[in-house]
Amino acid sequence: MPDPVLALRDLTVEFDTEDGVVRAVTGVSYDVRRGEVLGIVGESGSGKTVSMLSVLGLIPVPPGRIVSGEALFDGEDLLTLKGRRLREIRGGPVAMIFQDPMSSLNPVLTIGDQIGEAIRAHSPKTDDAAARARTIALLRLVGVPAPERRVDQYPHELSGGMRQRAMIAMAVANDPSVLIADEPTTALDVTIQAQILEVLKTAQRETQAAIVLITHDLGLIAELADRVVVMYAGRVVEIGDVFSIFESPRHPYTAGLLRSRAPLDSDGAGLEPIPGQPPSLITPPPGCPFHPRCVQSRGREVCRTELPELRAVAGAEHRSACHFAEELAGEVRA
Repeated sequence: MPDPVLALRDLTVEFDTEDGVVRAVTGVSYDVRRGEVLGIVGESGSGKTVSMLSVLGLIPVPPGRIVSGEALFDGEDLLTLKGRRLREIRGGPVAMIFQDPMSSLNPVLTIGDQIGEAIRAHSPKTDDAAARARTIALLRLVGVPAPERRVDQYPHELSGGMRQRAMIAMAVANDPSVLIADEPTTALDVTIQAQILEVLKTAQRETQAAIVLITHDLGLIAELADRVVVMYAGRVVEIGDVFSIFESPRHPYTAGLLRSRAPLDSDGAGLEPIPGQPPSLITPPPGCPFHPRCVQSRGREVCRTELPELRAVAGAEHRSACHFAEELAGEVRA
């Protein structure tokens, strides 16, 4: 396998709360390969976003803290960086598209000012005219109509889809090697979602960046991802290429996610929701964190007492954290 551009190793992140210590991410390890789209899926609270915010030094400290782990970007551990060096990486070679553009954009600055600031932050010698020209070119790249006029508008003057395009333009302004997209189509209608997908594809072609796509939308994963990381209760429970994950999942949680989505030709009558609720991250259950909801467990003691390791189940590329992953072999859940 080629060397990863970004490698997470045993990342553990905690938050202090009034009710106790929340272990939001526990022992997370995965690689992001050059030029690929890596999808990260799971329910809300599974640790998808926290893991990436930790890599960029964006979790609030306190109450948050990184307990252990490494985030190796081209051999440099991002978790140890501070000050100027971290700012050089963030928004430059590693950039992020945030979930809500309305709260991420500054309401009192024009779109052009904000994208131009991102450009000058990493290219201080860029003058105002060059920054403006580059900003207009970026807006045109992501499909913003009349970019010469939009560049002088404020966020509230743009639609949700246009604001998200502006956020993508800002993220790719400095030709990143890794582009992190956190729920990039949330709160957008289906037509606009399809347009944003095309924008992401265009951005990747232009920058050759690896994309980390954080989402709960399995349709988005099927459309864009090359490989998939499935997270549950702050842990990675399955990793594999997108075809293996959809055609032959090897973890009961992944299979449950696939069963709970509505096919296009269905009225929803055949949906099978995953029973129960995600566990508390303050007092997680012993053994496998999914066992209280797992139909595969059938009350077996090993599921209740031993934490399963993430192991190869169908070649080195497909790994699952399930004691009985082999029992799911050959089951089609797509």
